[in-house]
Amino acid sequence: MFEFAEWLGATPLSVGIQSRLWLTPLLQSIHILMIGVVFVSILVVALRVMGRIRTDEPLAETWHRFAPWFWSSLGVMAGTGLVLTIGEPVRQVSALSFWLKMSLLAIGVASALYFGRTVMAAAGREEAPTTPAARIVAVATILLWATIIFLGRWIAYDVEIWESWHLA
Repeated sequence: MFEFAEWLGATPLSVGIQSRLWLTPLLQSIHILMIGVVFVSILVVALRVMGRIRTDEPLAETWHRFAPWFWSSLGVMAGTGLVLTIGEPVRQVSALSFWLKMSLLAIGVASALYFGRTVMAAAGREEAPTTPAARIVAVATILLWATIIFLGRWIAYDVEIWESWHLA
């Protein structure tokens, strides 16, 4: 993996990203804005599941209102993240925070897909009251996405944070 990262870091595309000093901060700013939209979308739906907000509308309606924001922002975030990784591949693949973030991101995306399918399957039926288990999952989802955000920020400080756990 490190050989691939070193090769990628020497490609014209990676060197081009590295040589444009304005590009990385621009991409990071867009990435962070999209993280905000993703997190707010998840937060609103999770708070609705917990019965804290938007209780006057069906859960399916809340999901359908915020899912497009979630998925489109996640797509932009994936694009900016890919370009940022191409620009600094060795730093990314050697960072434990990066791999933890990617693992949790896969879980977060899979859970959003599952939740969306579950909500769509239940649409049109009378909505049952939210169960304690659903509330626990909603809280866990908020914590999952908050952890993804923290890990993303920690990539830049990976060696200092994890010390002996650093992968390089």
